[in-house]
Amino acid sequence: MNEPANDQRVRLWHDSSLSPGERARALLAEMTLPEKLAQLGSAWPGSAEISGDVAPMQDVFADGSSRSDGASEHGIGHLTRVFGTGPVSAAAGVDRLLALQREIVERTRLGIPALVHEECLTGFTTLGATVYPTALAWAATFDPALVERMSRAIGADMRAVGVHQGLAPVLDVVRDYRWGRVEETLGEDPYLAGILGAAYVRGLQDSGVVATLKHFAGYSASRAARNHAPVSIGPRELRDVILPPFEMAVREGGAGSVMNAYVDLDGVPAAANTALLTGILRQEWGFEGVVVSDYWAIAFLETMHRVADGTGAAGALALRAGIDVELPQTLCYGDELLKMVQEGEVSEELVDRSVLRLLRQKAEQGLLDAGWTPRAEPVDLDSPGNRAIARDIAERSVVLLANDGALPLAASASTIAVVGPCADDPLALMGCYSFPNHVLPRYPGLGIGVAASSFAEALRNELPGATIAVHPGCPISEVDRSGFGAAVAAARESDVCIAVVGDRAGMFGHGTSGEGCDAEDLNLPGVQGELVQALLATATPVVLVVISGRPYALGRYTGSAAMIQAFMPGEEGGGAIAGVVSGRITPSGRLPVQIPRSPGSVTTYLQPPLGGNSAGISNLDPAPLFPFGHGISYTAFAYSEAALSDSAIPTDGTVEVSVRVRNTGDRAGAETVQLYLHHTRAQVTRPVRELAGFTRVALAPGDSARVSFTLHADRTGFTGIDMHRIVEPGTIEIFVGRSATDLPCTVSVELTGPRRIIGHDRILVTPVRID
Repeated sequence: MNEPANDQRVRLWHDSSLSPGERARALLAEMTLPEKLAQLGSAWPGSAEISGDVAPMQDVFADGSSRSDGASEHGIGHLTRVFGTGPVSAAAGVDRLLALQREIVERTRLGIPALVHEECLTGFTTLGATVYPTALAWAATFDPALVERMSRAIGADMRAVGVHQGLAPVLDVVRDYRWGRVEETLGEDPYLAGILGAAYVRGLQDSGVVATLKHFAGYSASRAARNHAPVSIGPRELRDVILPPFEMAVREGGAGSVMNAYVDLDGVPAAANTALLTGILRQEWGFEGVVVSDYWAIAFLETMHRVADGTGAAGALALRAGIDVELPQTLCYGDELLKMVQEGEVSEELVDRSVLRLLRQKAEQGLLDAGWTPRAEPVDLDSPGNRAIARDIAERSVVLLANDGALPLAASASTIAVVGPCADDPLALMGCYSFPNHVLPRYPGLGIGVAASSFAEALRNELPGATIAVHPGCPISEVDRSGFGAAVAAARESDVCIAVVGDRAGMFGHGTSGEGCDAEDLNLPGVQGELVQALLATATPVVLVVISGRPYALGRYTGSAAMIQAFMPGEEGGGAIAGVVSGRITPSGRLPVQIPRSPGSVTTYLQPPLGGNSAGISNLDPAPLFPFGHGISYTAFAYSEAALSDSAIPTDGTVEVSVRVRNTGDRAGAETVQLYLHHTRAQVTRPVRELAGFTRVALAPGDSARVSFTLHADRTGFTGIDMHRIVEPGTIEIFVGRSATDLPCTVSVELTGPRRIIGHDRILVTPVRID
């Protein structure tokens, strides 16, 4: 069937000297309407064999797909998760992918290969691939260069085996810690999420794999933190908190793809939101890439949102709004939509618009090159280099919250009780989109697919001379106290007790963290909190280690001798936590989310004055136990010599803010220097503290460095009364320090001149220099 259409046209779209857009237009001119629509659909090979959900309502929609294993006679746009659906080796996956691509090229008239996409949030989600820390752990490093290094390695592995697109990063800003997908995010601050998200995009795309920003937009702000629940935030919160990370990843990272959110935003489903997907994303921001649907999100317009009558109508809504490709299978961009276009109900120009975007991306990926043949080769997906990166991120992400001197463990601690359900389970270290937790639970005979030590195993290697007794004490989520007695007895008989509690990542209720695993409150799951209190009642010092995908309320456990937070640090995480406990690693992680004091406190740090403690007005104090940006070390850092280059600048000007940071301790360490802003008077309420810059500074004992931030007036901008983004004259307080509440250096600058309206070309980043 692969017969050339017009020879001149064929030469044009195969001509790599032409721009991708020119090649796409030449190919579009040769396509029939069914061939065009086929490019906007997808196929999921092997999906019929899946038992258990890896996507929402998968079993319902898989049965109704037009084709699951490959292309129709007219072609196909995407192949879904050839490597990530079931346990397949790299070599077998490559063979399967090459066969599928050959079939597509050989059995279709135009021979257009498919784009291949996979999940890659904690690394390439396939059997035997490196399991990196979760995104919340990347955020705890405050280290964009390290995140970019990681994503470049992930992209190189994916590209080598024939994958073109990765479904990451997640740029949803955390608004409620009870939401199950907190572990997938880059925290609760839009600037931190934007800087790290853009770094991830650059690394992945530098390796030749298209990054996909998700979930656009508002997903994390759902009512009561329930997955897929409605979102009722105002347009100002959307503009100032939710959208900036996406905008930064488009502008600063050059992202090639965006995925819609499942939610409705003030009553309009994101998948049908023209103002969002076309107005903001394309017309305001100039995005030129491809918008893909979240899995079955277009079908949800009919079945869940109930704004469409039939799959064709759902497809028409999504196409008009700006979704170019339907994932993971073709349901709504199929025969019913074809009929609507043929009968004039839907303009063929809308189809052409999306097809051009996709074909341009295929040209950029080399899929329209003359003589293209599928090329891929099996590689070591868990190479020593990968593991070294995973280890670096894990080590830099561990946050020491509190320490009364119990850590690092003294050599005299010869007997150690390691207690808790997360102590001896390597899966507790991995996120819900890691292959071991995402797919392998359906295949219990295969183990976890990678080499990974639990914390207890790593601690034994770390302290070979110590006697270590390990007791789970209780399950992660079940109400079972039968193990309390043995755990408490072991604690009493030991020099120190390390209580390791937290989460097990899963999907749709099969875990305590992850997609569809939302929490009623912020108590530790199950009876883990009772176990910790029982251990604290002994005379033995307790080091509390929380390995989790969200922050839990720890106010009841302040009697602990030390507290450590690790946000699912991946396959190298056991050694990273053990290294911090032993003192081999000087902790440098910082909190990308607050640690609440009480289980009902779900407010993030980014709040106006009324969001804080209102003594005499409300009896509830939302102040956290540990604030955003917090983290202590085994050394100490002093701040001094705060200075401004100018005391006043125009509303389009720049000021340099500098401080000196000195390591005053006796160990080398890294300090994360953080800059925050507050507009003292503005036409709308502004956050009491708002992160505007940060950097990590590594210092030897006694050494110092001058850290200088170049702050443009645009960085003080916000959405005003009339919904324009503005820079408003007035006094800007500037704070520099260790966290959102520990800010020893305070200066202020006056913004002078007229109010400025700023747009998409505004300055988004605060450069930092270290001298």
